[in-house]
Amino acid sequence: MSELKGIPVAVEPAAVRSGEKYVTPQGFTAIRDGIKASHADAPAGLARKPPWLRAKAPGGEGFTAVKNVVREHRLATVCEEAKCPNIGECWNAGTGTIMLMGAVCTRACRFCAVDTGNPRGWLDAEEPQNVARTVELMGLKYVVLTSVDRDDLPDGGARHYADCIRAIKRRRPTTAVEALTPDFQGVLADVETVVDSGLEVFAQNIETVRRLTHPVRDPRAGYEQTLRVLEHAKRHNPRVLTKTSLMLGLGETDEEIAETMVDLRAVNVDILTLGQYLRPTVNHLPVQRFVTPQEFDRYREWALARGFLECVSGPLVRSSYRAEQALNRNNAGLDNSALTSATHAAAK
Repeated sequence: MSELKGIPVAVEPAAVRSGEKYVTPQGFTAIRDGIKASHADAPAGLARKPPWLRAKAPGGEGFTAVKNVVREHRLATVCEEAKCPNIGECWNAGTGTIMLMGAVCTRACRFCAVDTGNPRGWLDAEEPQNVARTVELMGLKYVVLTSVDRDDLPDGGARHYADCIRAIKRRRPTTAVEALTPDFQGVLADVETVVDSGLEVFAQNIETVRRLTHPVRDPRAGYEQTLRVLEHAKRHNPRVLTKTSLMLGLGETDEEIAETMVDLRAVNVDILTLGQYLRPTVNHLPVQRFVTPQEFDRYREWALARGFLECVSGPLVRSSYRAEQALNRNNAGLDNSALTSATHAAAK
């Protein structure tokens, strides 16, 4: 192992520990899981998960098939990079969430386990066609395209997003595409580039309430900036659905959750997802509370009363979870009461 500015650097494919620097195959350095390991004792927060947060270990034929396709086409998925607890369910159902522009983000949000670094303009020119072939091979009716932040690119990767979406539409015109994008540093012309590409849903995550935006999000992100991006996307093409996500359990209050809903509806956001924040490593922000299934149901009622077309709300919900069911008006088929019943049964 070598050193860079006094920080140990591991070279892939050797094992790299969380918080450690390494050199990517493309030749730039990155930090595993996004946050450097702290020399100070990190705050413990809530560590023991309640029963309703237990997800099944990934497995099954569908999961293996999707994993093989992803490997074959050199794709990074947010399912893996973000350590999503629903990876087994989604991949077995054939739902695709593909992460564009590599697996290294230029930002370092304190809730996120995606590696961080500066790709220095690197892009896979074959990715649009690889993504389109993957969607075709999987026979997807609905695909979510998300990405790392790429502040190293002049347009934040907006044109690359558009190229991927158009490639999918050429191969599978009937496949609905949701783009969960970066904020493009608030450059609205870049937002238009993505919105004009033929997608059905444009998403940009607000992540947390106004008061907690910093330190939860990277300093280059912003509560108002996300609102402006979502507002402009809807104004530019009112036919496109807009969507955002809010993590709970970081210390927000009920009043702040309600205020965020009001702010989002003021810019005509159509769909909201609510899920439990789970600490990915000890270097990330601690969990302040575990929101109960009953509370998630109550927050969903608040959102629908404020005019959202749908609010998918539950402990294990993530922004792309069951995305193709978001307009079925049934909480994407989730039954939070069943989680509560299982918890009570386990306690007896």
